[in-house]
Amino acid sequence: MAASTGPPDGTGGFCPAGPQGALQLDPWLEPHKEDLKARFAYAQSWIKKIDDAEGGLEKFSRGYEKFGFQVDDNGDITYREWAPSALEAHLIGDFNNWDRKAHPMKMNSFGVWEITLPAKNGQPIIPHDSKIKITMITGTGEVIDRIPAWIKRVTQDLSVSPVYDAVFWNPPHSERFTFKHSRPKKPASLRIYEAHVGISSPETKVATYKNFTTNMLPRIKYLGYNSIQLMAIMEHAYYASFGYQVNNFYAASSRYGSPEDLKELIDTAHSMGIVVLLDVVHSHASKNVLDGLNMFDGSDHLYFHAGGKGQHELWDSRLFNYGNHEVLRFLLSNLRFWMEEYQFDGFRFDGVTSMLYTHHGIGTGFSGGYHEYFGPAVDTDSVMYLQLANEMLHQLYPDSITVAEDVSGMPALCLPLSMGGVGFDYRLAMAIPDMYIKWLKEKKDEEWDMGKLSFTLTNRRHGEKTIAYAESHDQALVGDKTLMMWLCDKEMYTNMSVLTELTPVIDRGMALHKMIRLITHGLGGEGWLNFEGNEFGHPEWLDFPRAGNNNSFWYARRQLNLTEDHLLRYRFLNDFDRAMQLTEAKYGWLHSPQAYVSLKNEDDKVIVFERAGLLWVFNFHPTNSFSDYRVGVDHEGTYRIVLDTDDADFGGHARNQKDTRFFTTDMPWNGRKNFLHIYIPSRTALVFALESTL
Repeated sequence: MAASTGPPDGTGGFCPAGPQGALQLDPWLEPHKEDLKARFAYAQSWIKKIDDAEGGLEKFSRGYEKFGFQVDDNGDITYREWAPSALEAHLIGDFNNWDRKAHPMKMNSFGVWEITLPAKNGQPIIPHDSKIKITMITGTGEVIDRIPAWIKRVTQDLSVSPVYDAVFWNPPHSERFTFKHSRPKKPASLRIYEAHVGISSPETKVATYKNFTTNMLPRIKYLGYNSIQLMAIMEHAYYASFGYQVNNFYAASSRYGSPEDLKELIDTAHSMGIVVLLDVVHSHASKNVLDGLNMFDGSDHLYFHAGGKGQHELWDSRLFNYGNHEVLRFLLSNLRFWMEEYQFDGFRFDGVTSMLYTHHGIGTGFSGGYHEYFGPAVDTDSVMYLQLANEMLHQLYPDSITVAEDVSGMPALCLPLSMGGVGFDYRLAMAIPDMYIKWLKEKKDEEWDMGKLSFTLTNRRHGEKTIAYAESHDQALVGDKTLMMWLCDKEMYTNMSVLTELTPVIDRGMALHKMIRLITHGLGGEGWLNFEGNEFGHPEWLDFPRAGNNNSFWYARRQLNLTEDHLLRYRFLNDFDRAMQLTEAKYGWLHSPQAYVSLKNEDDKVIVFERAGLLWVFNFHPTNSFSDYRVGVDHEGTYRIVLDTDDADFGGHARNQKDTRFFTTDMPWNGRKNFLHIYIPSRTALVFALESTL
């Protein structure tokens, strides 16, 4: 599976193979051409190595069909585990009354232990849903019990112990979920609803896959999103880690239900035309020994780097050794497993910045200087792993989607390997939400800088796609506040009812909440992301049960019921978010070329731009409205309002009539061929479309 030569460059032409493609897109990379060549060559050398030793990435990434527990059609079970530092290994479990000597395993020259358990009367001798472990003797003579690394099911009984139990998952065919719907095509415009199954209910408990399928999927479909990003699915022992301390990479979290329930969730989403992305954590792993990968065979360097290099100081977790053949098998097969077994459509890779650099981003600010992205600070093995992962996924699943959570802005991260890139489809625009929070904390409304706002939203790499967002789960966590909480704070508990007076605080908060989301959606990227609840200005932060809050579930839930109460103003924000998504679905601005910004007026606090044939006008001024305001537009014709944040349906003041027609004048203005005269009320955004497109 070598890289192709001459991939589409996104403009209808073709790019040369290797780093030359990246250099054509960005000539400023020329001083770092040798670094790009070295990265490309290193990835290609690993592809060749895997081709020669394993028959290619396609076969190599099927490790889950060889390792762990494999059940033959005749009922025989074969179990394999890589543990080269162990001197002895035995399989123990309910099936043999935990007899440590009954089922010895044999090790081959590659450090892989194996045992085959013949069927009894045509049935596997390990019962479905029974507990199981591997016990080993280390070089020091210590006896250790471990959960199999490739286990597909682990369960936790908190009344007994916080440690997970490994479970042999082999349900009868009658109880296995069968997928009925094929994957949807990759959306041209990616509108992502970021969600956590466990909090997706107003109830103070862990919500289930079943609840998500029944209650959340119709809601997400109604809102107009075409993609879901599921968080905290890979099993993690500590619920409050938000899923970012993974201990079992092949196990779907049992706290929400069974593997079959998760399959039903994904299949139902597919039936609605919604793609489902997994928030995959390959940047680090839990330090848990008894139910994780740490010290699996008694050594500290099996899946991870030895010593300090294998420790993440801030996250208190272990770091993978991506330059190890078997670690690559484990991680690449893990991606393939989630795509095959659960039919996910792609991945949002967490912690990519930590992977890309040997300093893991700790104590490092990225100024944008190209020297920061090359040289000894770059972890070449990590970059190679990400290149192989993206190459494998996109060749095997052409419609798959990969998103990088990278704050550094590394060039070529979102270019294919064949152009000298790392291969992601999108990167997250992580600077945007930081700007909004900083402004809401530190600036008065009249101090907002229209030039800085426009620059931050449009400052992205040509030819590399970005997913914009105004806030994600990070801004919802304790220690911070959501945008709506920063805007309205305590009044959200007293003044969000339509039976109370619309106070200046709530009026401002609702207006800016809509405007911030709309300008980010329209100007900020080639994709959009929303964290569940933010679409309607969820009034609480997010905090999982932990010792510090007496293990309370009060903040580990989403009060989705607030939008269903017609006496509350949350429904207006919810309805606006829906209108925004549906308008994008019609006009497709996310997959259109970047916007042309024709006006950034600091005194008036007005921004005007065009994208996807639409005219966008934002008046951020807190008090001033402008009548007969002249705005430039390239295409002549008659325009109508297709989105108005001040619409009464969205809790606004209806200061523009919906059916008003606006006619262009054939005279240049602000670098455009024509102009319109419009009325733009204070704290209002308007989107205009040619009447012929309605």
